[in-house]
Amino acid sequence: MNMKIAFVGKGGSGKTTVSSLFVRHLAHRSIPVTAVDADINQHLGAALGLAEEHAAVLPPLGGRLPLIKEYLRGDNPRILSADTMIKTTPPGTGSRLVRLDEDNPIFAECAEEVRLDGDATARLLVTGPFTEDDLGVSCYHSKTGAVELLLNHLVDRRDEYVVVDMTAGSDSFASGMFTRFDMTFVVAEPTRKGVSVYRQYREYARDFGVALRVVGNKVQGPDDIEFLRGEVGEDLLVTLGHSDWVRALERGEQRPFGTLEDSNQRALRVLHAAADAAYSRRDWQRYTQQMVHFHLKNAASWGNERTGADLAAQVDPGFVLREAPSPQPA
Repeated sequence: MNMKIAFVGKGGSGKTTVSSLFVRHLAHRSIPVTAVDADINQHLGAALGLAEEHAAVLPPLGGRLPLIKEYLRGDNPRILSADTMIKTTPPGTGSRLVRLDEDNPIFAECAEEVRLDGDATARLLVTGPFTEDDLGVSCYHSKTGAVELLLNHLVDRRDEYVVVDMTAGSDSFASGMFTRFDMTFVVAEPTRKGVSVYRQYREYARDFGVALRVVGNKVQGPDDIEFLRGEVGEDLLVTLGHSDWVRALERGEQRPFGTLEDSNQRALRVLHAAADAAYSRRDWQRYTQQMVHFHLKNAASWGNERTGADLAAQVDPGFVLREAPSPQPA
């Protein structure tokens, strides 16, 4: 199954570390996984073992937006030009849909294969950092818009994963990107500030059927678990404690993934099982309707004025994004 998974949390919660551990967990089980760094602070590449200087020069999706738009537009007659596409533009008849197992200009230009230990690998995409040139003239949503377009045009196929390390806090609610995921894991420390992002997500996501579970991080004992359960109730899925393995990684020391502590390995298996279960509940009609809902909202609030076009006309009323059939044996 192609699960789309988001990790969110306040700055310093450890969400990038937990995201990278989950990516490693999948890759070491030979599950195809594409990791996306959509945080304003770009640290996922380093968390996956890339040298800082290498991670800093990865080609950003946010800097390739014209290429991405032109490719995804395809020959959809409802989209008059790539310039009229915005981050919420939904696919329709004639749009190019993206499969994770294919070669395409977006992956050729932007994707990096990251070699983990052993034979495990993961594909990495990054939005790119917020730069000095962006100050005063742009917002970070102009970067994550490339990710949202890609997710909107991504065709699911069984036994594949997309794992997105989201920007800290609740910025993803500025568009419909928060509805693109089969499961959103909120990484929360056992403090009042630590659970604040969970409360925001729970409030915003309630009306959209967003599957939400909490990963307690930096948990030191029963009191921390009791606190988290009191704050988030049954949404607390699992907790992660201190990890010498993670501390070594943060110092730049690469250890075999199999030596990660048993308790943290078990926690990752719980996350994996929860994600698998969430995919089976996806309603494709609703999934497509949510794309359209947020596109119409964005079109009316700013998109029509910015592009000089009626973006509501981009909606193909008969189109429903569906799961791709499994490839047939030769």
